[in-house]
Amino acid sequence: MFFSSFLMLWALDKSLASEASFNAVATVLSSPVAKLISWGIASVLTYHALAGIKHLVMDAGIGETMRGGVLGARTVFVLAAAAAVLWGVMIW
Repeated sequence: MFFSSFLMLWALDKSLASEASFNAVATVLSSPVAKLISWGIASVLTYHALAGIKHLVMDAGIGETMRGGVLGARTVFVLAAAAAVLWGVMIW
């Protein structure tokens, strides 16, 4: 996630420089490899956000038992997998 932020900032910087550089970035990002990388970044960030929400809920005192923790982790995995599929549909 850390290194992907540099990639996204580079793409943003180049796309805002001029119309020609915007078109060049758009061409690069439309390649299958770039789409795969974009899908991976989106999937990882979605999992990270869902896990963070799970921890916030646990900080509120919900699901602090072993059983609750396992249920929360499985829920996050299922939601993250569904989100990854959704990201794949939207990107491709």
